[in-house]
Amino acid sequence: MKNKGWAKGVRITSGVIWNLFLLFLIFGLTLGVFAASVGAGYFASLVAKEPLRSKTEMRDAIFNYEETSEIYFANDIYLGKVNSDIERKQTTLKDVSPFVIDAVMATEDEYFETHNGIVPKAIFRGLFQDVTNSSSQTGGSTLTQQLIKNQILTNEVSYERKAKEILLAMRIEHFMDKNEILEAYLNIIPYGRNAMGQNIAGIETAAEGIFGIKAKDLNLPQAAYIAGIPQAPFAYTPFLSNYYGGGLKNEKNIKPGIDRMKTVLFRMKETGYISEAQYEEAIAYDITKDFREKTQRATERYPYLTQEIQERTKEILAKMLAEKDGIDPERFEEDDKVKGKYKILAEREMRTGGYRIYSTIDKTLYDEMNKVAEEFEYYGFTYTREEKDFSTGETVLKDDPVQVGAIMLENSTGRILSFVGGRDHQLIALNHATQAFRQNGSSMKPLLVYAPAIEYGFIGAGSPVVDVKFDITVGTEPWSPSNYYADLENGIIPARQALAESLNLPTARLYNEIIDRRPAEFLKKMNFTKLHAEDYVNYSTSYGGMKIGVSVEQNTNAFATFANGGKFIQSYIIERIEDMNGNIVYQHEVKPVDVFSPETSYIITDMLRDVIKPGGTGQQVPGFMNFKTDLAAKTGTTNGYGDAWLVGYNPNVSLGLWFGYKDHTRKLYTRGTGQMHPTTRTTMLFSRLLNKANEVKPDIIGAGDSFKQPEGVVSKPFCGISGLAPSAACSGAGLIRSDLFNSKVMLPTEPDDSIIDASYVSVKGSRYMALPSTPAEFIVSGGTGVSQSFIDRMLGSWGGDASKLFPSMSVFSSSVVSGAEFLADDVAPAGVSASIEGSNLVWTESSSNDVIGYYVYHNNNRIATIHDGSPNSLTVGPGNYYVQAVDITGLLSGASNTVTVERPNPPPSTKPDDGNDDEADDDKTEPTTPPGNDGNGSGNDDGDKGNNGNDGNKGNNGNNGNNGNNNGNNGGNKKPPSDDDGDD
Repeated sequence: MKNKGWAKGVRITSGVIWNLFLLFLIFGLTLGVFAASVGAGYFASLVAKEPLRSKTEMRDAIFNYEETSEIYFANDIYLGKVNSDIERKQTTLKDVSPFVIDAVMATEDEYFETHNGIVPKAIFRGLFQDVTNSSSQTGGSTLTQQLIKNQILTNEVSYERKAKEILLAMRIEHFMDKNEILEAYLNIIPYGRNAMGQNIAGIETAAEGIFGIKAKDLNLPQAAYIAGIPQAPFAYTPFLSNYYGGGLKNEKNIKPGIDRMKTVLFRMKETGYISEAQYEEAIAYDITKDFREKTQRATERYPYLTQEIQERTKEILAKMLAEKDGIDPERFEEDDKVKGKYKILAEREMRTGGYRIYSTIDKTLYDEMNKVAEEFEYYGFTYTREEKDFSTGETVLKDDPVQVGAIMLENSTGRILSFVGGRDHQLIALNHATQAFRQNGSSMKPLLVYAPAIEYGFIGAGSPVVDVKFDITVGTEPWSPSNYYADLENGIIPARQALAESLNLPTARLYNEIIDRRPAEFLKKMNFTKLHAEDYVNYSTSYGGMKIGVSVEQNTNAFATFANGGKFIQSYIIERIEDMNGNIVYQHEVKPVDVFSPETSYIITDMLRDVIKPGGTGQQVPGFMNFKTDLAAKTGTTNGYGDAWLVGYNPNVSLGLWFGYKDHTRKLYTRGTGQMHPTTRTTMLFSRLLNKANEVKPDIIGAGDSFKQPEGVVSKPFCGISGLAPSAACSGAGLIRSDLFNSKVMLPTEPDDSIIDASYVSVKGSRYMALPSTPAEFIVSGGTGVSQSFIDRMLGSWGGDASKLFPSMSVFSSSVVSGAEFLADDVAPAGVSASIEGSNLVWTESSSNDVIGYYVYHNNNRIATIHDGSPNSLTVGPGNYYVQAVDITGLLSGASNTVTVERPNPPPSTKPDDGNDDEADDDKTEPTTPPGNDGNGSGNDDGDKGNNGNDGNKGNNGNNGNNGNNNGNNGGNKKPPSDDDGDD
């Protein structure tokens, strides 16, 4: 009975337990369903606003890596990365070490191969830890979830973001296979910093930035170290931030990363990816010896270059983006707001688009030319300037040295081969070769005046131009320009001489003849981007006086037009741009623009060859160069020596150079201070740069090539003073010249009408037509004169002193009379003072300006006529002497003081006295005319010739006197090598 009772109790108890179990099960299921329903509802509410993304949208978002763009020298030589907040370089799974993949699997997602985007238990574990506020966060995100978080969502900490992450992770698993997901993850995940302190992402960037090797070459310890970084990128990275200058952390701060590496290795062993032996070997490995040493970034090694490439890339991408949006190109260029918007978009695109930007810069040439510029020792004085420090608000003193800008172009393509951006990028970040705009001084003359005048058919290479001063009024302002040597007036000279010596007066006069044709349009065709309306009408533009100015690049690019036979080819620095997949998205195209004819280009080139010959402003260049080449060049300085220029070219390359201070008011040179002239400095550095370029890249320079003369360029004879066809009179005067002409637009065919027969007199070294009252003994007959119509034609609307058309230093001065009538004052000339020096009677110069010579009297008898230009002295014997000045009208000055030459005592006589009167004998021996003078002023021509650099210079160049600038017949060729930009 007891057994039956026990059995019955067991049955009752078990029934109760079963019923309770069923009750609790039903309750639990009900609660679970309820909880699941609530959870599902809550989950649904969290993802309700998440749009249903298509496969294409999700894949595009995942593969948008925002890779860092890279820049290259010419010939695909790597330069560096563009400036970016984070560096990333794309790679493929096959180019990643298997150790990396194993380490990531073991550490980040053990079930990657089997899950469908999420691991539920990991999610619940993470949720439980979050609810309980557990300090042990083991993480619950798969690689797929991390990919979604980084590429589609954000790092926001919220349940909503987590719910979307879970939903999208499961969805993307249907659109991508496991290899694609893994490859994308390895390309986007952050890996801390590189050795230079820059933020990095992606396995390839991490391998290069941390160890200096490719991702495919990572060994086991290196792979484990990198795989451990993403959990806490900036704690585990071995490098300091860019704020602290990059480089390795100290030993204490490196240790967390090494400990993390050991944790990764342990997990790899536990999950079977590596053996015990591999583990032990890797644990013992000294990873610190593999850390990359700090190096300078491209922006630090090549600051001017990387800045320039990036700026030009932004301009290209901005135009491309605007064009893609249907923006009209003209609107883009003219609307600053539109351009500004697309420049911002372009900058973002450039930094994160993963572009490969290939430049034209030759690395060797760039390195060597910048080294030459850095070592140049003759820049000049360094000032200091006040500048506000915007970080502190204080005013600080900074150096203001002479800055330099230089650029070398390949003529036929416009490729910028090299440039020098400045002295110190940290001091002034402005690229003085491409971004600084300054007045270009006399380097403007061939571009705006001489080449257009040849193109229009106004002149040939040797056509006469007038170097005579003028005074005019421009608007309401008087304008009286001068040459570099302010008193210098060369009269009528060949155009090639005016250009070689860089004379302002003939340049301005010639510009006046063509300005109505708006020759500044030529500058516009050659991409002078800062042309102002005033530059088209101001006469001072003819020698560089621009409203704003021009860059070294633009100035040099314009001269390359001559080397290209008159075709302007735009200079450029970006050869092509490729996207991250290697597709070419931009390729530069050479588009020549017709500016000048080949004939004009060759003629101006031939004229510019003279600049570096004796007498030219760049005559020092050949002496500084160590090789010969067919070189044409032009110097330039601006008013007050604020800027100094030299631009030169041979058939293959053009090189431009500029010196100046940041402060435009500072002078490069002050006369009398012993400073080296700016033109000497520029010619010296220009030559050194060209020497080095020829040394390292002779194939680019092509020193042996020469300019080829077009068939349309011919050499023809002409009358040198008029430019017209030779006449018998011109030939008889010895004034025939030959030079180059463009036969298609101009030949000297009209007969010369300038020459007339004329008698003349000399006044202060200049020849004038004799007046009816001029004493005949001062008149030289049979001279070559010029007609008044010729004078009027040559002086033009601006006029000038006709007597200066043929000054003493002119090559025509010995043959031609000015033709101008001297305006006498009808007042007797001022007298002179006489004295005896040894056996010579000497006298002072009359202060009157119309004196043509002097009469010399002996014992009240006129014994000599001395012409203007002859020495004011005469060898005389005993007697009383005085001198009178004679003016062009025949009026005489008062007699000078009388000087007496005593008769010397006769030696004792040894002959017997013959009874004759001794005094009578003595009278017989005294000549009535001093020896060596026939009373007709003989020696006048020799006197004129001998004094071309002396007395004539006193008259025409009063403050110089016989200063050595005029030696012999043509002192102008002896002046120091300098530009003559007296005004701009």
